[in-house]
Amino acid sequence: MAGAGVIGLGVAWRARLRGLAVTVVDPEPGSGASWTAAGMLAPVTELHYGEGPLLALNSASALRYPAFVDELEQSSGCEVGYLRCGTLVAAWDAADMAGLTDIHGFARSLGLETELLSRRELRARVPASASGLAGALSAPSDHQVDSRLLHSALLRACVAEGVTMVHTAAYQWLLRGDRVVGLRLADGTDLQAPVVVLACGAWSARIGGLPPEAVPAVRPVKGQTLRMRTVGPPLLTCVLRGSVRGCPVYLVPRADGRIVVGASSEEVGFDLRPRAGAVYELLRDAQALVPGLGEAELEEISTSLRPASPDNAPLIGPSRVPGLVLATGHYRNGVLLTPVTADAIAGLLADGTLPDEVAPFSPTRFDQATAFPQATAFPQATAFPQAATFTQAAIEEDVG
Repeated sequence: MAGAGVIGLGVAWRARLRGLAVTVVDPEPGSGASWTAAGMLAPVTELHYGEGPLLALNSASALRYPAFVDELEQSSGCEVGYLRCGTLVAAWDAADMAGLTDIHGFARSLGLETELLSRRELRARVPASASGLAGALSAPSDHQVDSRLLHSALLRACVAEGVTMVHTAAYQWLLRGDRVVGLRLADGTDLQAPVVVLACGAWSARIGGLPPEAVPAVRPVKGQTLRMRTVGPPLLTCVLRGSVRGCPVYLVPRADGRIVVGASSEEVGFDLRPRAGAVYELLRDAQALVPGLGEAELEEISTSLRPASPDNAPLIGPSRVPGLVLATGHYRNGVLLTPVTADAIAGLLADGTLPDEVAPFSPTRFDQATAFPQATAFPQATAFPQAATFTQAAIEEDVG
């Protein structure tokens, strides 16, 4: 398995529970998007017109979260900070409120639970919110998890279940004919396996050795988040999102009094340097929604790269290259989609089949070439004594 972010470790843990031998390759597990992510579980408030299949996948994964968390906490002995707190989307002005009213109608037509709040009702729910906000949309089923605690628990669960961890970067795919048979690591070591799962996030296209037409269609999108600490009574008890003069911002309160503020979005390749302007904009817009944040302590600025596909939906399943399975391209929903992706890929490795809910997200939907035969299913589990999952959240920029 290549990649040890939450997606990769989730797949590794679930695959190990299915009786497969698993090796995970990553130089710094959890140092990528899993570390920076705010951990919003937001199928409703991430809703966009025309994204029915993605909504269904997001919703299915959100429904799995309670059981997934219970099992993970028992396996790891660690809490993951899963809070069933709901989400409010604040309207900056009357135009925003009209837009939220449209989304409310659309959500209700899909059977999703939402509620429109007046200005007065918003202030009653969130007394710390700015007095001039026009109202809000409430999504009571959109919750949160602490992505850092989630990653730590997954890592502990993997180790407890016997997953082998290799702290080295993947460098190049090993091919035999048209089939992937393993990975060459940055230290020159070759690891061979009948199946390799690629879960390297934004770096998924940077491992060398594949023909150009077979390289995963994943690009990096830079994002910055801030972590702030408040003193005294909590300013927020639910996730608060909004758009301040057209600039989206979210505030995610943790149980320990911290608030995660995010997130900028920049198409700048693999540039991970924090940008002062982005930090200023996040602070400005967060205080526009909750003025009291101006008194908070700014503890941390973190930057990472989201893995985006051409349609901003994940790549889950077999690639056109036999022996190579993808679990990447989750863009803004990696933490949310961890349970459903982990179960789907583990089931594919063990049983040779994928659930219908992930069918629209086949990696081959972007393929232009036909040089590689399409791998639509795997033989039964007996053909795969080892599933090597190279899950790598951070590969060196010059790799590949």
